[in-house]
Amino acid sequence: MYIHGQALIQIMEQLAPKHYAVEGDKIGLQLGTLHKEVRRVLVALDVTDEVVDEAIACGADLIIAHHAIIFRPLAKIDTATPAGRLYEKLIKHDIAVYISHTNLDVADGGINDWMADLVGIAAGGRSSLEEVHTDKLLKLVVFVPKSHHEQVLEAIWHAGAGEIGNYSKCSFNIEGTGTFLPGADTAPYIGKPGVLERTAEMRIEVVVPHSAHRKVVSAMLKAHPYEEVAYDLYPNDLKGRSFGLGRVGKLIEPISLRELVNRVKIAFNVPQLRLVGDPDRIIRKAAVLGGSGSRYVRHAIYAGADVLITGDVDYHTAHDALAAGVAIIDPGHNVEKIMKQGVTDYLNRELASRKVNTVVTASALSTEPFQFV
Repeated sequence: MYIHGQALIQIMEQLAPKHYAVEGDKIGLQLGTLHKEVRRVLVALDVTDEVVDEAIACGADLIIAHHAIIFRPLAKIDTATPAGRLYEKLIKHDIAVYISHTNLDVADGGINDWMADLVGIAAGGRSSLEEVHTDKLLKLVVFVPKSHHEQVLEAIWHAGAGEIGNYSKCSFNIEGTGTFLPGADTAPYIGKPGVLERTAEMRIEVVVPHSAHRKVVSAMLKAHPYEEVAYDLYPNDLKGRSFGLGRVGKLIEPISLRELVNRVKIAFNVPQLRLVGDPDRIIRKAAVLGGSGSRYVRHAIYAGADVLITGDVDYHTAHDALAAGVAIIDPGHNVEKIMKQGVTDYLNRELASRKVNTVVTASALSTEPFQFV
């Protein structure tokens, strides 16, 4: 059994929801259709002509990439141009292209967390360099017979409800009496049609992140025994978790900047990089940001980081960082290539749990445009 394209993207968006993306970012389906069976997926950082040839050779129906192939509205598709030839080749071979960019940067367990893991930033106590999205909280109230109280409660917890700060499985439960009169065409779990029923019920109250409310309500309805479920979903002014770009936190063990440079070279497989700062300086707190991070130097300074690891740092920003006493390790934009294996591993785990035969592979090609000479 192979998965449908839209179902596959739903799994991808559980990792990197589209609403996490920076406003105006070019994400989502950019070419082709998801209304088809997907037998093989190729995960790539960039969609180049060589990557498309790789997709054709491996029989991919879909490419999931980090960088967009369409940045602005197209006035025309001229197949005499490099971009036009690329689109033509993809269309002729029925290969769809889906982009997960800043939403994958922001996501828990996404690019910036993978970067933080690789450089040795402790998982506990990490924070973002810049907030992009704050999840609003809702209040779910549901009435359930006492016999199914724990079953429904566990289902909604498992779906993502009941988290307040660092506490999980939070709820409030009150016992009371529910009344209902089943109609003539009903098949009630408790009682009989035409007879007023009074039964012992539990009122469950939990907070629900707005981003998870459909999943939570679906899980609640599935676990609930009633034919018609009585529940309410209220908005409130409380803020839930914040999500953002970059990660900053303490290293598991302090090391010299020189040692951290060597760690970065190995972790991201880069032969050379640019360094700002004293190589013998001891680094205790580090910040990372995939892609272009020049404008985030001030965020790293504000967060108290000793070093910022990011790409595409310009000359004047490097001087500003040096004057402010913040080191910079610039291994280049292409370190985001770690998303290839990260996304591949995630999707293969999820597909295996669903007993789906669709295969996801990471592109073996380097799309680094620079040569180090």
